[in-house]
Amino acid sequence: MIEIKNLHKKFGKLEVLNNINLSFNKGECIALIGPNGCGKTTLIKSILGMVIPSKGDVLFDQKSILKKFQYREKIGYMPQIGRYPDYMKVGQIIDMIKQIRNSTQDLDEELVKAFELEKIFDKQMRTLSGGTTQKVSATLAFLFNPEVLILDEPTAGLDPLASEILKEKIIREKEKGKLILITSHLLSELDDMITQIIYMQEGEVHFHKTIADLLETTGEEKISKAIAKILKNKSNEQNH
Repeated sequence: MIEIKNLHKKFGKLEVLNNINLSFNKGECIALIGPNGCGKTTLIKSILGMVIPSKGDVLFDQKSILKKFQYREKIGYMPQIGRYPDYMKVGQIIDMIKQIRNSTQDLDEELVKAFELEKIFDKQMRTLSGGTTQKVSATLAFLFNPEVLILDEPTAGLDPLASEILKEKIIREKEKGKLILITSHLLSELDDMITQIIYMQEGEVHFHKTIADLLETTGEEKISKAIAKILKNKSNEQNH
């Protein structure tokens, strides 16, 4: 579905991605984790065509995405912080995106209902809290029923109920055979959702494992504890 081959990205002299090789398939929910500045967002933006790699390629359905844009119609993207015109109302934003996409397919408005966004259709974007803006971003990501969902820190800023609604939605979409990529700092959030995990540090992939493999090799029951154990072992190795 998506293949990343020998991907490098430099901003000036700073190497943000160093020889990344990964492949993602349908029906997987993959968490991309790592400390701030490890290259997660640059990797996501490379897949979206928002960052042009210095070297290497990204393939979508076996075709290079470089200098193409059509493939993006198959991706729903939820940015970490959504930026919208201040004075537009919530309902206007949703209508505008529908018109821009001009899509003939059935829309997925499940989150509009689940988040009760109809009640705030008349509110201007600038009056919304960060969490409510996140609900709008999540709704737009799922709206066109995309084959691939890329969610950057999706539950950050959401209240516990909204967070649960979104997590259940992610699980249902994965079960329909969609590919879902999630970046997250909140490892405890990921336990029920993800099938694979990629840990990045300083622009490199440190490991890419299935959850079953991760838990088995560490002897832990929780993803967060398993990752902590691997990282502790790595840091002990480096210090010896």
